[in-house]
Amino acid sequence: MTSLAEIWPPFGLTLTTPRLTIRPVFDEDIPSAVAAARSGIHEPGKSPFSMPWAELPDDELAPNMAQWYWRCRANFTPDSWTLLLAVWHHEEFLGVQDIGAKNFATLKTVGTGSWLKRSAQGQGFGKEMRAAVVSYAFDYLGAEVAESDAAVWNRKSLGVSASLGYELNGIFRDGWGDTVQEVQRVRLTPTTFKRPDWTLKVQGHEAFYSYLGSEQLPAGD
Repeated sequence: MTSLAEIWPPFGLTLTTPRLTIRPVFDEDIPSAVAAARSGIHEPGKSPFSMPWAELPDDELAPNMAQWYWRCRANFTPDSWTLLLAVWHHEEFLGVQDIGAKNFATLKTVGTGSWLKRSAQGQGFGKEMRAAVVSYAFDYLGAEVAESDAAVWNRKSLGVSASLGYELNGIFRDGWGDTVQEVQRVRLTPTTFKRPDWTLKVQGHEAFYSYLGSEQLPAGD
């Protein structure tokens, strides 16, 4: 029988760190993702997201999350893609780490975003999962830049960025829901990256890289 990874190669990608298994969100993972989000991600009224999706009522949150996962798959092309990765610690769903790019073949730049349920915060998981995806981007995809951003008050996110070697890259004003936020951009390169003291394990890279339309694999694989 044909596997899901053969039908859609991104499904075959798995990144493994000392504590985490990071792989695409499957349909059967959506209930776990919804439960994690419903358990709480941030303080009420203090959304770290440009779209305050985590504050939706329960009856709206679940379909909104499912539609987002499906939309990212449906809109995935080599020129514009976002890969949503479920973050697992043993059998526990902790959150989602995303990585994406536009015109990657030319720009060699990726962007990242993430969320963790509150019970998993403060344990270094955020740094570990971000280190995993930027390691993969630099060493396997051949990225030259990794970018992210966070509200200027979001010390936790910006602290993770600083600990990995991201450099400040300007502030801009943006509309987040019905508020205006000052947002800090950050930028990382292979030279400034403060690499973790562990080696990332990768499965399913060749098929995923080929699906992105690349002809040659970087030296990392």
